Amino acid sequence: MSNNTNSALGLLLGGAIGATLGILFAPDKGSNTRKKLRDEAIATKDNIATSAMDLKEQVANSLTTKKATLDAQLESVVSDASYKADDVITTLERKLKDLKERNKKLQK
Repeated sequence: MSNNTNSALGLLLGGAIGATLGILFAPDKGSNTRKKLRDEAIATKDNIATSAMDLKEQVANSLTTKKATLDAQLESVVSDASYKADDVITTLERKLKDLKERNKKLQK
């Protein structure tokens, strides 16, 4: 996502610089050049705002997806721990039963 963002910003910035240089070196009246520069600046501002909103949405979607994945993984870990705890308890109960039987034999 970072490379895509950097590429998009680089393209926008390169396009703005190229358009500005093209306007400055074009043979035209000063007032027309200033109007073109102003229009280009407004268009660039709008493009940057749109890119920022797109980036914000991508980050929000990515965070939502990662949160869902993390929640699922956490649920899986808790479930696995629960099963393992049950296995440990069952094993301990068997050992306790065996020890009680041995103790009864020793007491006779």
